[in-house]
Amino acid sequence: MKKNKIIYWITTSLAMLMGGVSGFLYLLMPQMKEAFQLMGFPDYFRIELAIAKIIGLFVILLPQVPAKFKEWAYTGFGIVFISAIIAHTVVQGFATAIAPIVVLVLLSVSYTYYHKLQAAKIKAN
Repeated sequence: MKKNKIIYWITTSLAMLMGGVSGFLYLLMPQMKEAFQLMGFPDYFRIELAIAKIIGLFVILLPQVPAKFKEWAYTGFGIVFISAIIAHTVVQGFATAIAPIVVLVLLSVSYTYYHKLQAAKIKAN
């Protein structure tokens, strides 16, 4: 159980650091606005995505959030990173898709260990 918690928190922290915190950067860094324009996305999409990532970051990290909301946050992040892989590959080439691939892998491991911890909690009760 301790190993599962360590794996969960390391992968979750890294995924949220790389993926969730980018929501703040979308709003604060002019370079991010330029990157979205380069990819052909409208500016409102950058703002919408930033808000969704910030909300998702808190939903996944805060332990008191109900499991159903965490499931939706994981799903949302999964869709975002799969879309990012496709967009980066199509517009700039595969090399730029490596970061979202890494985050998607971390997110997948986090999700797997989240369910292992949930199952252990249910079994313990």
